[in-house]
Amino acid sequence: MKYCVLYNPLARNSTCKQSLEKLKEHLSNDEYEIEDMTKISSYNDFFDSIDAERGIIVCGGDGTLNRFVNDTQSIDYKNDVYYFAGGSGNDFWNDLGRKYGDAPICINKYLENLPEISVNNMKKKFINGIGYGIDGYCCEEGDRLRETSTKAINYTNIAIKGLLYAFKPRNAEVIVDGKSKKYKKVWLAPTMNGRFFGGGMMPTPNQDRLNEEHTLSTMVFSGYGKLRTLMIFPNIFKGTHVKNKNIDFYTGKDITVKFDRPTPLQIDGETVSNVTEYTVHAAKSIKEKEEQFAAAL
Repeated sequence: MKYCVLYNPLARNSTCKQSLEKLKEHLSNDEYEIEDMTKISSYNDFFDSIDAERGIIVCGGDGTLNRFVNDTQSIDYKNDVYYFAGGSGNDFWNDLGRKYGDAPICINKYLENLPEISVNNMKKKFINGIGYGIDGYCCEEGDRLRETSTKAINYTNIAIKGLLYAFKPRNAEVIVDGKSKKYKKVWLAPTMNGRFFGGGMMPTPNQDRLNEEHTLSTMVFSGYGKLRTLMIFPNIFKGTHVKNKNIDFYTGKDITVKFDRPTPLQIDGETVSNVTEYTVHAAKSIKEKEEQFAAAL
């Protein structure tokens, strides 16, 4: 088969070329061209330059896949899109039951009916989830450290530092399909399309990204002090936190989370700073609103 490989050299702490070499091992019997996707100025021109039968392989991390989705969402391309994990966390890959180094697979069905976040006058589709709370703090702190050092970022150490003294929990209001509840001392309030974020954390173990209603899941971790929170935090990597009485779960199509103080937020691993609230809409909700708007014209 013929492929066009789009890779992000900045992924995996700027070591994505090593992942590219692993990908080539899977393509030994295929024809392929490799292109640095950070140098593509127009995806319209890119898709016009290749035939519809050529497969597209995206090689990078969750943020790379998010960028590809948002840069191409207005283009009606016919190509099959494949993904090969070349990032640090690879949460999308993990959600599919795959591991680093596994052969690329076609992901077109996972790129359909994606949810959308509205935050700080910006709208974006997302693949995995929205992290709000200490996970957003970890991404922001990781970005800061990356600007001053070439060393690999240890997010576990950042999280421990945040839990112990650097991050202060917020008061929050969570609104799910019109129903509201208020919380105090909120540490985490993510909304998820998949199960994983943060390189293996599983805040919503029961979320299915291909569920027929395209509903999303929100977790609210609140009420505890620092040491108790630090003790419970590792359970989120195993999914056993679902038994905890101070952790609530919601399922819905239109979800808003408001904090009483500005807080970093992450979208598929990409940081957005100074956020006081975000709203997400499931694909079905977006379509219903578009149909209502068209009917009103």
